[in-house]
Amino acid sequence: MENILAVQKQAQLEQAVPDLAQRRQRLQGCIDLLVENHSALCRAVSEDYGHRSEHLTLGEIQGTLANLKYTYKHLGKWMRPERRPTQFPLNLLGARSCVEYQPKGVVGVVSPWNFPIKLSLVPMGEALATGNRVMLKPSEFSPRTSALLLELVGRYFSEDEVAVVTGGPEVGAAFSALPFDHLFFTGGTSIGRKVMETAAKNLTPLTLELGGKSPVVVAPSANMESTVERLLTAKTQNAGQVCVSPDYVFVREGLLEEFIDQCRKVFVQQYPDPITSPDYTTLINDSHYQRIRMCLEEASEAGARIVPLSDAAPVEALRKFPLHLVIDPDEELAVSQTEIFGPLLIVKTYKNLSECVSYINARPKPLALYLFGEDKSEQDQVLSRTSSGGVTINDIAMHPAQLNLPFGGVGASGMGHYHGHDGFKNFSHARAVFKQGFVSPLRLIGGVPPLGDKFKKFIESQLKK
Repeated sequence: MENILAVQKQAQLEQAVPDLAQRRQRLQGCIDLLVENHSALCRAVSEDYGHRSEHLTLGEIQGTLANLKYTYKHLGKWMRPERRPTQFPLNLLGARSCVEYQPKGVVGVVSPWNFPIKLSLVPMGEALATGNRVMLKPSEFSPRTSALLLELVGRYFSEDEVAVVTGGPEVGAAFSALPFDHLFFTGGTSIGRKVMETAAKNLTPLTLELGGKSPVVVAPSANMESTVERLLTAKTQNAGQVCVSPDYVFVREGLLEEFIDQCRKVFVQQYPDPITSPDYTTLINDSHYQRIRMCLEEASEAGARIVPLSDAAPVEALRKFPLHLVIDPDEELAVSQTEIFGPLLIVKTYKNLSECVSYINARPKPLALYLFGEDKSEQDQVLSRTSSGGVTINDIAMHPAQLNLPFGGVGASGMGHYHGHDGFKNFSHARAVFKQGFVSPLRLIGGVPPLGDKFKKFIESQLKK
């Protein structure tokens, strides 16, 4: 790894800053890699999971391509120096100010297993678009996909442009300790803390895309039928193994049973038999399956009401786990304390929206917040009094799909943003450039030594409220 980093840093120093044509050529390499190998990538991801819908992985690839093509299209505009106003009276004397967006150098990208293609290729593509070199460390929990990415990247890029490093936790720790010019990490909050601690030794700037417990508020004005359909469609995607997947839902008192009945109806319609359904994804490994099972058992033993949405029981041998609702569990339980990242959904009842706001604000800031309701005052009440990485109103997880919106967390759910123009800025150094005009302003105000009354009078003239 150290040798690869040295090769890339040397190439960055010796070669000119990539122009628009070179950057687009590298973006096209990412696009070609995906289009020409989408079938092999789908097979690799499904084999890593045990079973994952081909439609889901094709959707992941399509979303990645959309991001790369959007960047390709707008890159020329983003690369232009950004003019900034110059202060009076320097602007009248020919002075000019601008911001130039420079490559940072070599960017390290650590990607997770849940969407191993998109969460590798999108940050990689954005870093390349900014003129950087990239070293990618994919997850050890998706070994087939990681091995395929290693092969494909070597086919489409030279090692001094992009390189893939594979391996387990020890390799991941060593990777994070490298003196990158920027490190981009997607994963859990606990690992993110360790990555940040390690990177601090090199003063490596970071983007942390983490997670947390993303809430859903079903306001009184919400349409229950459409709310539940959109909620469950998103929650069951990838069996809940999504960083912006809903963790808990607030439902108004008196509407709980209607909500539960509607959840049962929708789930059975979408997955008549989730065990055999080709659209229902398995949990990634045995450890993850057992974690979900133990969370559910602990909640049940503590007296929480458990509502399975299917008559089909979980099948350990297949790692298939139908969606279960956990009604008003105690706060000290694992299901209430940690990010679920699987097919369990907490349901909490409330009397007024202020209770929901207070509950959300008493916990770490979530990566996503969802609100269902048509009433503008309800929307304003929740959004103006909470903080989250992003928000979708009247749907789930749609804000990350908007190519012109920044995606990222806040507080414990992450730092930094990417996607589109925000991704370009994230992987760039914004260099301030000032060009002096035809007259020295210091000489005009008497600021050239020896200093005298003229300079003193000027300073005193500025000391006003």
